[in-house]
Amino acid sequence: MHAKSDSEVTSVEQSTPPRSPRRPIYYVQSPSNHDVEKMSYGSSPMGSPGHPYYHCSPIHHSRESSTSRFSASLKNPRNLSAWKRLHRPDDHGDDSDEDDQNDAAPSPGRNVRLYLCFALLFFVLFTLFSLILWGASKSYKPQVVVKNIVFESFNIQAGVDNSGVATDMLSLNSTVRIHYRNPGTFFGVHVTSTPLELHYFQLKVASGQIKKFSQARKTHRTISTVVLGSQVALYGGISVLDVRGNHEKVAVPLNLTFVVRSRAYILGKLVKSKFYKRIRCSVTLRGSNLGKRSNLTESCVYH
Repeated sequence: MHAKSDSEVTSVEQSTPPRSPRRPIYYVQSPSNHDVEKMSYGSSPMGSPGHPYYHCSPIHHSRESSTSRFSASLKNPRNLSAWKRLHRPDDHGDDSDEDDQNDAAPSPGRNVRLYLCFALLFFVLFTLFSLILWGASKSYKPQVVVKNIVFESFNIQAGVDNSGVATDMLSLNSTVRIHYRNPGTFFGVHVTSTPLELHYFQLKVASGQIKKFSQARKTHRTISTVVLGSQVALYGGISVLDVRGNHEKVAVPLNLTFVVRSRAYILGKLVKSKFYKRIRCSVTLRGSNLGKRSNLTESCVYH
């Protein structure tokens, strides 16, 4: 059989990849015939022929050093990876450039986290800004003042209710004037109200409704609302009053009650503020004051 030369053995060792970087592999190498021939016997330095010594070729030292370095690289995974990079083909430079570009490009997960953080920050800032606007609007409550009431007509006559029961029937016609002002500097308001009702104790004798309207910022208006009652059955509620003979002596205590609702859209429909004003006014219907204004600025209670 033909003996392998040193170059063939070395190339076989370099081309043989390690099976497992975690398990150390040891190689046992026997000298070739060519190496044996280079080894010669000589006399000892003292000239004694009985003490042979070997002259080793420098190839053994280089081969042993390369083998030891290869074994050390197998034991250390980092050295193994470096050894593999050194023995890659010439297109290794292109791969490294691609790897550098991949490392430099942001990952999709990182972009998602950035978007989530930006959305959370925007939500917090918007909420804080909305709360500031909402809190500032509370200091600009609309002002509602009932100015006066005018009783145009008042009449009590005999009649029958819807079920056919005979009783006294009352008819009343009046006009209430209300002053409304919006002091808000950065928002307008939409105004509605509950019906304006005139009560004689628990008996409702007249009612009216304020029309819905919008009030711009830092503006005001006077609202006139008709409050009337037609053929209201009294069932003896005001029978003690003799209003048929002399209207000048009529004096009927009444209560005017209603609620004004104001809604401010500060930032569209996202931020809005509501204001409620409950009003109760005491007024006396006098036959001698029909067609005249009765001042209510000092007779109303606001809640």
